Amino acid sequence: MHHHGYLWAGPKERFDNEALRRPPYPEPPPAGSRPELIQRYREVSAEFPTVDLPPLETANWLIKPRSLIRGTWGGAKEAAAWLGERLAEHAPRFTAEAERDTARLASMVTSAEGRLEEGGDVSYGFYLERPSFLSLAVVTCSPNRSMPEQACPLR
Repeated sequence: MHHHGYLWAGPKERFDNEALRRPPYPEPPPAGSRPELIQRYREVSAEFPTVDLPPLETANWLIKPRSLIRGTWGGAKEAAAWLGERLAEHAPRFTAEAERDTARLASMVTSAEGRLEEGGDVSYGFYLERPSFLSLAVVTCSPNRSMPEQACPLR
């Protein structure tokens, strides 16, 4: 078991494009469906696996290109430390003052380490200035609890 870290920061409007943050339905629309529905299905099928937007389900990061992985760690402690570093780096830009509290952030890192040790995934999101959004995730790999059949993106 190991862990992959992911980070995305960008415009909130782009983050809000949920169609590109969820995988397409397993089956295409039935024959005779509206042309715009068929076209949208084709777009999402082509773009979801490659778009850099954070997926709605954390484990779906494993479907994304390996170039989006920001770090890989064999231990939960190291992966949680990476999260802590990213939180400290971005905290001055959090729009909510309460989210900048260092004790709160330290508690989040400790909690993340525990979940990762148990084989879970961790995903945090924060609104930043301008309005932007920050998504941080650490996904347990080989296997992932939610997607045990998904191969490691580094293999």
